[in-house]
Amino acid sequence: MNSFFELVAKRQSVRKYSERKIEREKIEKCIEVARLAPSACNSQPWTFIVVDNPELSLKVAKATYSPIIAFNKFAKNSTVMIVIVIERPKTIAQIGDAIKNREFPLIDIGIAAEHFCLQATELGLGTCMIGWFNEKKVKSLLNIPENKRVGLCISMGYPAENYKQRQKIRKSTEDMCRYNSYIG
Repeated sequence: MNSFFELVAKRQSVRKYSERKIEREKIEKCIEVARLAPSACNSQPWTFIVVDNPELSLKVAKATYSPIIAFNKFAKNSTVMIVIVIERPKTIAQIGDAIKNREFPLIDIGIAAEHFCLQATELGLGTCMIGWFNEKKVKSLLNIPENKRVGLCISMGYPAENYKQRQKIRKSTEDMCRYNSYIG
């Protein structure tokens, strides 16, 4: 890719993966880029758990769907699952959360997760952020302490051979951007 715009245009949620194993160096590069993401008060309120053991990865993937809610069933075909645990932010960020009624750690993990996914795309990997999962099951599988929250899961793998780049369907610029005032 020649530009950041091309990278962003190429990045999409991948839901069909090949069986090809991801090289550890590529995973580590994605983690390093996520580590560099900005966060409120530089709290870095995240821990990334890389689940690359095939049996454990499958169990985590299966915790993202159920017989009734099966829209994340594709995750079982990924070769790696990433689980992002929300960590306690710095005190100043907690004060900001309370005063401004914001959840800065959620914003922060979103930024770090997108950094991760963009780097994966540049490396030829596919990812899909998954917000629907059985948190209790994921925490049990990965020995995450009871007082912690899982913020996000990301399925990861090489896209399947026949996986096509989709046309992005987005609101027009006029519908999603205003200058100087919401109304007018």
